[in-house]
Amino acid sequence: MKTILITLVLMLILPQEKPQPQHIVDVIKLDGTINPASADYIHDGIKKASDENAECIIIQLNTPGGLLKSTRNIVSDMLTSKIPVVIFVYPSGAQAASAGVFITLAANISAMAPGTNIGAAHPVTISQEGSPNKKDSLDIMMEKMTNDAAAFIRSIAEKRHRNLDWAEKAVRQSVSLSETEALSEKVIDLISRNMDTLLVQLDGREVETNAGIKTIHTKNAEVRFTGMNLIEKLLDIISDPNLAYILLTLGFYGLLFELYNPGSIFPGIVGVIFLILAFYSLSSLPINYAGLALIIFGLILFVAEIKIVSHGLLTAGGIISFLIGSLMLINTTVSFEFVQISLSIIITVTVLTALFFIFAIGKGIAAQRRKPTTGSEGLIGESGVALTKLHSGATGQIMLHGEIWKAECTNEEVKDGENVKVIGIKDLVLKVKKV
Repeated sequence: MKTILITLVLMLILPQEKPQPQHIVDVIKLDGTINPASADYIHDGIKKASDENAECIIIQLNTPGGLLKSTRNIVSDMLTSKIPVVIFVYPSGAQAASAGVFITLAANISAMAPGTNIGAAHPVTISQEGSPNKKDSLDIMMEKMTNDAAAFIRSIAEKRHRNLDWAEKAVRQSVSLSETEALSEKVIDLISRNMDTLLVQLDGREVETNAGIKTIHTKNAEVRFTGMNLIEKLLDIISDPNLAYILLTLGFYGLLFELYNPGSIFPGIVGVIFLILAFYSLSSLPINYAGLALIIFGLILFVAEIKIVSHGLLTAGGIISFLIGSLMLINTTVSFEFVQISLSIIITVTVLTALFFIFAIGKGIAAQRRKPTTGSEGLIGESGVALTKLHSGATGQIMLHGEIWKAECTNEEVKDGENVKVIGIKDLVLKVKKV
């Protein structure tokens, strides 16, 4: 009896270890465009889950599309993963558009929440305006891109036993489906209301991974959410082409301020930082170097207008060059539709840049036309008071700006105390006339 009581007391007093869950499910969230930062985020998430032998990794997806190169990297990581990869298009209102279609089809198991959609994976091209030869070359380039993307998505669909016909239509015809249509067309495997429902539906399913057949056990599993680290968040933010364009412009502004005000330091430091971030972002985007050259040339023309009087011709050329370069900066022939700079941002930045330089030019011209206020030229036209009698050929003294100057009158005699006006200066002797 004593033994039983002691045992009960010890059980109440001593801390009890919580039972450790036998299974782990990793969840990462991709909400935004597909770019190198998001590709690295998914790569690290899959590697971590695989190293820790997780039951599966769930990628919560909501994307309008992204870069084809980054999409290929993500798909490659998913197809070679040793653990099951689950794509969950969530929450309601989310989409797996453009590049998101490739990623969704590449998953071992694909699920969508009610009120979501998938599709429209056709690559886009730049404007087809121009000469017939240019149209033909763009048509050929577009056809090559489309055929390449169609072959890529067919290989994914075949690997995951999904609807090949629809996958190709998503690329060639930009078709889209709701979650119920996607399920009936065998594009996805499940419709789930939320993460808890998905975990219940995943339990016991068998999938083929790169390491062989694996049964997913998600019942009572520990769910771990892993977000982007600070560096990945920063790189993801600056991978936005709109932000890259703004950073590029601000970086040039900073350098110009530093060149025109040597020693100010701060504008130069900020300008260099902005340019480094802009060039990193542009390096991950399909940049058109002709567009970048036109932007730089436009800024050079703006600066030249301050130094050279061209009656506005250099300013007009700078505006045109800057605008065309901004429109050409992102080469949309090698990516999906989201990778472009907003037209409203381009117009706003161009107008602000033009107004700034026009303001600077106006101030520069006004400074050139302003009457000198220092040196001998600054004394001409000023008024003073005669301290002695002044007449032609004789030098006297006047009080001017609180200083006593030698002066002589050129036209008539000036008496002591009368007002005079400076009309010239020679050898530090002021030429004055009576007021």
